[in-house]
Amino acid sequence: MKITWLGQAGLLFETDGKKIVIDPYLSNNVTTVNPKNYRRVPVNEEFLALRPDVIICTHDHLDHVDKETLKYYFTSDAKMLVLAPSNAWDILRQYKGDSNYVRFNPGTTWTEGKVTLRAVYAEHSDPTAIGVILTAEGRNYYITGDTLYSERVFESLPDLPLKAVFLPINGVGNNMNATDASAFAARTGATYAVPLHFGLFDNLDPHAFTHPRRVIPEFYQEICFED
Repeated sequence: MKITWLGQAGLLFETDGKKIVIDPYLSNNVTTVNPKNYRRVPVNEEFLALRPDVIICTHDHLDHVDKETLKYYFTSDAKMLVLAPSNAWDILRQYKGDSNYVRFNPGTTWTEGKVTLRAVYAEHSDPTAIGVILTAEGRNYYITGDTLYSERVFESLPDLPLKAVFLPINGVGNNMNATDASAFAARTGATYAVPLHFGLFDNLDPHAFTHPRRVIPEFYQEICFED
């Protein structure tokens, strides 16, 4: 398993010969609605040349369904599996081609080869937002998507041991701040915790996120765990 942080909430999982891209944001598109949210880290165009096998968009906000990035992946010959909850699914369905568009609402499971993907609830300003649990190589990885600390989120989680949880810490836009994210990560019981959603639009210090086995990612670099 290789996991790479694409910045913001974007992740690339490589396993079972597949490239699984979650919430890629590799543009400056958000400035069209909020000029203050310009990217402080340049785009690495290497990741625009990817040919994903699976794309997951967890909700319909511009930094999660970014048409300026997605146009590089939705080529005329693309045959991807596209997973998204209702609001994002409606947007992504506008792309033409032979990709398989699956409405991926909370409680839905999709198996792709040796990878299992489960959609869970996320408490966010898009009411259809999801988190994702990715199971591969005998381990479970929980990507919360944009969310607040909510009992409803925990009620939606399957009883699975988690290798790692990936979660926002920016504390705006209906996302957890670092304090609540730290408590959230601890409650999941995940062995490792990876803070996301920092450093692109802001100067947040990810060290404010506390977890005994936190792994602070670097832009465009592989996220490595000790075991």
